[in-house]
Amino acid sequence: MAEPGEIAVEVAYALPERQRILALKVPAGTTMLDAVERSGIARLFEGLDLANARMGIFGKAVADPRVQVLADGDRVEIYRPLTADPKETRKARARKAAATGPAAD
Repeated sequence: MAEPGEIAVEVAYALPERQRILALKVPAGTTMLDAVERSGIARLFEGLDLANARMGIFGKAVADPRVQVLADGDRVEIYRPLTADPKETRKARARKAAATGPAAD
């Protein structure tokens, strides 16, 4: 349980082969970026660029983690860059499905 004036939050980051979720207590009024930096998660993942990483809270992207203040119980998620354009991936699947014919039920 957090002390008065503190909140409990989690910071999460995942690669395909491993993930980490770190629990920490931070002062009330702490921003997302401050919490992520305090967590030390960047030391656990080589090449993790916190200054430019996209982040969200419980799956909802946040436009500016530098100003988004956290609430007690929030989980900050650090998102990896996309390796493929989702639109192009869907188009490729549709082309493949069209080329192989209708699916059997």
